[in-house]
Amino acid sequence: MGKNSKDKRDIYYRKAKEVGYRARSAFKLLQIDEEFNLFENVGRVIDLCAAPGSWSQVVAKRLREDLRASDAVIVAVDLQEMAPIEGVICFQGDITRKETWDRILQEFGSEKADLVLSDGAPDVTGLHDIDEYVQSQLILSALNVSLHTLKHGGTFVAKIFRQKDSEMLYARLQIFFRQVTIAKPRSSRNSSIEAFVVCQGFELPKGFSETPIRSIPGENFVALNASSVNRKLVPFVACGDLSGYDPDMAYDLDEDVEYVPPVQPPINPPYAEALSRRTGASAPP
Repeated sequence: MGKNSKDKRDIYYRKAKEVGYRARSAFKLLQIDEEFNLFENVGRVIDLCAAPGSWSQVVAKRLREDLRASDAVIVAVDLQEMAPIEGVICFQGDITRKETWDRILQEFGSEKADLVLSDGAPDVTGLHDIDEYVQSQLILSALNVSLHTLKHGGTFVAKIFRQKDSEMLYARLQIFFRQVTIAKPRSSRNSSIEAFVVCQGFELPKGFSETPIRSIPGENFVALNASSVNRKLVPFVACGDLSGYDPDMAYDLDEDVEYVPPVQPPINPPYAEALSRRTGASAPP
């Protein structure tokens, strides 16, 4: 498949390159923001699993250009190396380790974050049960970061894979947030089980231990009963202009269209060594 054919297949992929975003996922955050006004009165933001940085680009533009919050502090963290973004503090770190949480807080001084974002997803295998489980564990890791770095009343936004047991995850989130909503941006393909949880009004329960949440509740975890008696329905919201571009459609290219390369190619991607062996060139250091 040629470069132009990929542009034709995915309208948001093409538009992201045209306006300077590193990935099409930038439009997902923009459309969620349209619905929930995420950046109102926000000065400190954490972007987890941030690479390649499109969400951090959106945050920096919204806070520094649109809202004129020149003193905003934006911290982006990922296991992978990420190219610098103007106005964003980027570093490599493992969000499951406490030293990463401590380093994030160091960047904020004595304050905590107003907003925590996570667009992270595992390297999918195609085995849905495994992919959904790993994704749920990734969300719990991001939630652990939020419990230690998010201020009272703050907001947490994370990618989820909707599945039959998703309500157990929603029930956990409802322990810590007054309002939990499932959002499906217009730029997210209809054929995808991807959606986003928008959790507002952060509040730690009384007597809650700071022991990190595990996949199975332990002795220090708040009791959770998701029986049909006390089950709560989680609102589902479609975000973005529903009459806008359909991500599952292919749009014809204009006759004079010119191919635009990706804004930021991957840095030291894991496939670089394989490519170098195939071409006979040396792998990048």
